Amino acid sequence: MMSHVVTELIAVLTAVRDGVPQVMTIDDGRLLPSGPLESGHRSLQAGVRSWVEQQTGHPIGHVEQLYTFADHDRALHPEQGRSISISYLALTRSHARETGWRDWYDYFPWEDRTSDTTQEVTDLIERRLCAWVAGMADIETRMRQWQRCMALFAIGDGGAWDDELVLQRYELLYEATLVAEAGCPPVQAIPGRYMHRDHRRILATAMARLRARIRYRPVVFELMPEEFTLFQLQRTVESLAGCHVHKQNFRRLVTQQQLIEETGRIDEKTGGRPARLFRFCGEVRRARQFAGSKLPIVHSG
Repeated sequence: MMSHVVTELIAVLTAVRDGVPQVMTIDDGRLLPSGPLESGHRSLQAGVRSWVEQQTGHPIGHVEQLYTFADHDRALHPEQGRSISISYLALTRSHARETGWRDWYDYFPWEDRTSDTTQEVTDLIERRLCAWVAGMADIETRMRQWQRCMALFAIGDGGAWDDELVLQRYELLYEATLVAEAGCPPVQAIPGRYMHRDHRRILATAMARLRARIRYRPVVFELMPEEFTLFQLQRTVESLAGCHVHKQNFRRLVTQQQLIEETGRIDEKTGGRPARLFRFCGEVRRARQFAGSKLPIVHSG
C-alpha cells in the first residue's frame, strides 16, 4: 500500500546585520520557518510566504526555489509516512527588534575563515577526521577518504579552501558521525549549533548557493541598505563568503563593472575619516533579478 506523502515548505531567510550573515529561525534556533503545503495555499511560494509570516512576523519579498529534498527516510512524523521538503532562499534586511535571527557561523563555525577562532575548530576537525579514516579496514578506502577530507577542508596539500563547498563539508562530517544530527553525543560533536531533522543541511545548501551567486549575480544588493559605503559593501561580501578580499582589487572590480554610483552624500559616522556614500545604479536596481553582473571574491592571501 502506498504511504502518504507530506510536502513541507521550508524558508531560508537570510540577512546581513553589522557585518554578520544571519538566518531567521524558530524553536529557539533549532528549525527554519516551515510548514506543510495546505489546500488553501494557491501556490508553493504563497505557502512558504504564509508560513514565514505566521511564524516570524517577517514579510518576505523575492524568493527563489533552492532544492527539493526527497530522501526515502525523510519524515516529519513517522506515522504520517514519507516527507518531501521544498526549500526556498529569500534575502531581506533584518531589524534589531526582531527575534529569531541567528548567526550563520553559530551553525557552521569552520566556514568563517575571517575569525581568529576558526583555526581551533578546523584543527579539531582534522584530528577527528584523521581518527575516522584510520579506523577504516581497507587501505584504498582510507586513502580515498583522506584525500576527500584534505580537499574539502584544505588540509595539508589538499589545495585551497573552496568557500562554495559548504554542503559537501557538512555531509562529510555527518558521514563521519561528527555532528549531533548524525547521532554523535552533543558533548563529542564538532562545535556547531544543532538543528532538528535536516534543517542544518538545508541551511548549508542555501549558504553554498548564495556564496556561488555573489560571484556572478548582484544578489548582495538585496542585503544592503539604500545607501552604503564601499567598506560596508566589502564587509557584507566578506561576511557571506567567510573570507577576506583584497581591498583595492575589490573596489576596482566594483567600479569597473558600473554597479554603483555616488550619491553625493557623506557618511560621517564611520568612526574615522568621513566616507562617500554609494547606491546601486538605477539600471542594476531595475534588472538585478535577471542580471549577470559579476561581483567576484578576490582572496587577499
